[in-house]
This record gives sequence, structure tokens and C-alpha cells, in this order.
Amino acid sequence: MSGLLALLDDVAAIAKLAAAQLDDVAGQAAKVGAKVGAGVLDDAAKAGTKAAGVVIDDAAVTPKYVTGLPAARELPIIWKIARASFFNKLVILLPAALLLDAFLPWLVTPLLMLGGCYLCFEGAEKIWHVFHPLEESHAQEAETLDAAHLEEQRVKGAIKTDFILSAEIMTISLAAIETDVRVTQGLVLAVVAIGITALVYGAVALLVKMDDVGLKLSRDGVIAATRAFGRGMVRQMPTVMKLISTVGTAAMLWVGGSIIIHGLEVLGWHWPYDMIHHVAEGVAHAVGRAEGFVAWVVTASLDGVIGLCLGLLLIPVVTRVLMPVLSIFFPEKQAGGAH
Repeated sequence: MSGLLALLDDVAAIAKLAAAQLDDVAGQAAKVGAKVGAGVLDDAAKAGTKAAGVVIDDAAVTPKYVTGLPAARELPIIWKIARASFFNKLVILLPAALLLDAFLPWLVTPLLMLGGCYLCFEGAEKIWHVFHPLEESHAQEAETLDAAHLEEQRVKGAIKTDFILSAEIMTISLAAIETDVRVTQGLVLAVVAIGITALVYGAVALLVKMDDVGLKLSRDGVIAATRAFGRGMVRQMPTVMKLISTVGTAAMLWVGGSIIIHGLEVLGWHWPYDMIHHVAEGVAHAVGRAEGFVAWVVTASLDGVIGLCLGLLLIPVVTRVLMPVLSIFFPEKQAGGAH
């Protein structure tokens, strides 16, 4: 009997030891999981920051696709575009980016630089059109198409534009991820795709409805101050949209120029990056205060100037060479900017 009790006592001791081991494993797993999760979110934040210029451009561009359409259709149209954007990023571009990084990693930098050239062209073209405006009227477009066909046409155009911008976002994000672990890369890209799409189209939905909110407040406000605030919202929305467009243009030139400069450095031409870095450090040292911020401002400004110069050089190439060539294969498309 005493032997049986001793055996049971040993079994209990082993069970306690096993439970302790399992508890330790669970604790370690939780710690590792927390670190991995934090790493994924940190990488996603860095990647999203790198793609900031494209994100701002995306948010600035999308509201034009609901201009001239019934107010009741604005949110459904934005949802259609957002849903397609989720699909493009998660189902098409995410696997394509991982396959590219796995089998053709040398192609990432040239593709990034190609996307950077696109950003520089878009930003420079916007500035060019300020001084050489195009005659474009959504009202005239609406007169030639009924509401259903106009909406369908706008949604298709928005989805195509979003696909181009999404490809840039995913490529830039992939290059910014600081790990070679495929699972982590996939998780980071998924977080970036979901977060950026929700942010962009959530912001767009708010923007396109702000004038409606202001109009309702101006009519139905209980007190005079509320009605005055509503009228102010309605008056200021055009200015807000112009400001967003201006910031988006500056961000495109900054990010596009930065991508080109860093791409040249990766490919072995270090002089442009070293020169900008040297100038930024010199100015920051001369100012003597907030040196990190000053260096960033100088670097971003020089990147933007380079992006603008490159974009202006690309305008005749795109409009006089690429567009005529594309019109041969796609005669139904009108020559014009991507936006």
C-alpha cells in the first residue's frame, strides 16, 4: 500500500512538473507572440510611412470620382471602390509582391524606381496644369451619359487608378519591411493593405459628406452658432480640398524623388544621396536647433525638387511618346493623365 501511495505521489510530482513546463512554454509563446505582433505592427507603421505620399495622393484623387453624381450615390460608390481596393491589395498584389521578393528580388528596386518616376510625373503634371489648365467639365460629361452609365464609368476609372496606386503602396511597403521571414512579410503587407485602404476611403467618405453635414447644420441647427458653423463648413470645403490636393502633390514629389535617390544608391550611384545628406547635415548644424527635424525638412525639400525636375522631363516623354503609342493599341482611350 505504501508503494502505491509513493507511486501516486511520484505521478503527482511529475504532473506538477509537466504543468509547470507547459505553463512556461505558454508564457514564452505569449512573449514571442507579443514580440512578433509588435514587430509586425512596427514594420507596418514604417512601411505605411514610406508610402505616405501615395496614400495622400489616393485620398486627394478619389473624391473627384463622385463629383456631379447624386449625393445618395456617393457613399455606395466609395464602398465599391474601397471593396475593389481591398481585393486588389490582398488577393492580387500581396501574393505578387511576395513572389517577386522570393524569386526576383533584384527587380524590386527597378520597380520601385519606376513607381517613383510615376509619382514624379503625376506631381509635376499637376503643377504644370496649374499654369496650363485643361478644359475639363464633369457637368459636360454628365450631360452625355445617364447617371447609371456615368457611375459605372467613374467606378471603373477609379478602380484602375487605385490599382496603380495600390501597386506602388505594396511595393514601397515590401521594400521597407526589415525581415526576410515570408510569414511576417505577408502579415505586414496585409496590415498595411487593410489599414491604408480603411484610412484612405474612410477619410474620403468623410470628405465628400462634410459639405452635406455643414448644409444640414446650417439649416437645422438649434442655435445660431451651430448654423453659422455649418455655413462655415460649406464655405471652407473647397479650400480644404485644394489644401489636400496641394499636400498630395508635394508628397508625391517628395516620395517620388526620395525613391529615385535611394534606388540610385542601391544600384551603386551614391553621389546624389551623399550630396543631399551632406547638405542637410550642414544646414541642420548651422541652425543648431532641432537638427533632426531641420535635416529631414532639407532632405525632403531637395528630394521634392529633384522629383519635380524629373517629372517635368517626363511630361513630354509621356504625352508625346508613350500616349501616342498606347493610343495605337487602345484607340478607344483618350490620351491624358492617369488621374
